[in-house]
Amino acid sequence: MRPANAMSPTARRAILSDRLEQLVRMIEIRTVEERIQKLYVDGEVRGSTHLCSGQEAVCVGLARATRVDDVVACTYRGHGHALALGLTPLQLIGEICGRTVGCAGGLGGSMHLVEPDVGLLPTAAIVGAGLPLACGAAIAARVKRTDGVAIAVFGDGAANIGAFHESLNFAAIRALPVVFLCENNLYGEYSRINLTTPVEEISVRAAGYAMPGVVVDGQDVDAVGAAVTTAVERARAGQGPTLLETMTYRYSGHSRSDPATYRRLGELDEWLKRDPIVLFAQKLTDEGVLAKGDLDRLRDEVKDSVEQAVGEVLAAPQPARIEILSHVTANQPGPQA
Repeated sequence: MRPANAMSPTARRAILSDRLEQLVRMIEIRTVEERIQKLYVDGEVRGSTHLCSGQEAVCVGLARATRVDDVVACTYRGHGHALALGLTPLQLIGEICGRTVGCAGGLGGSMHLVEPDVGLLPTAAIVGAGLPLACGAAIAARVKRTDGVAIAVFGDGAANIGAFHESLNFAAIRALPVVFLCENNLYGEYSRINLTTPVEEISVRAAGYAMPGVVVDGQDVDAVGAAVTTAVERARAGQGPTLLETMTYRYSGHSRSDPATYRRLGELDEWLKRDPIVLFAQKLTDEGVLAKGDLDRLRDEVKDSVEQAVGEVLAAPQPARIEILSHVTANQPGPQA
């Protein structure tokens, strides 16, 4: 397997059309997230981190169903989407550790990832902020007369704020080429959805804005890919927005050192039985794509590749203090490695 760090983001995005590569990318997301947690414990990460372990199928299903010239606005829990879209482990871990090899030169950190070459808009630390951004990107595609589509990724908690309703309403009346993808992992920070939301399925809110609302098994990468494909094709054809609700689960707490003691007894165990990586690996085995022992081999190869990236990151310098002023005005240069 070619080391992921040696490939450009666009090349990594292109090979995601291969089903085996989709499994590899899911393993990579899980491995990177676990390594980031250790780096945080070791004091190499400043600020907060929000891991998406358990939600890999949503990330990869979204990436495989979109084009490189589509744009994605996602949340502070965006490591997995960034990797799925093509960001390399070196760029991702470098940014989280505040090193110049990071995708934003080490200036953005965990919650502010970006890679224009694969359509990743700067991830947002504000809950729901990506929703209006995606609407703006959709308007830009229309003004430029391209057939590009914007995808807004957000959590179930964001479905209760004003920006959600305003964005869906605006997108509907303008028939914008945008897809609203909700990652319903049952928790808005530390609060379970039944304590904050009066409806069992967020997708039912689509009816109020005259757009399709679809519930998807977020642990099945094929189901996510098919649903996103349908929604994107609909948007690209000028038929307007879609609200997708992917039912998934984060295996970690909300952020950093959160032990998630607020979860119901046995809830995590039940979701671990539907690990998206294991489910997809079994499907590929049934299809004859994977043989006995291949999953363990792939995990070992990915782990080696991620460790290589970590070594390069820790050997890289931090940005100079003066770089904090870069990107402030249009005529200023970006960070220099």
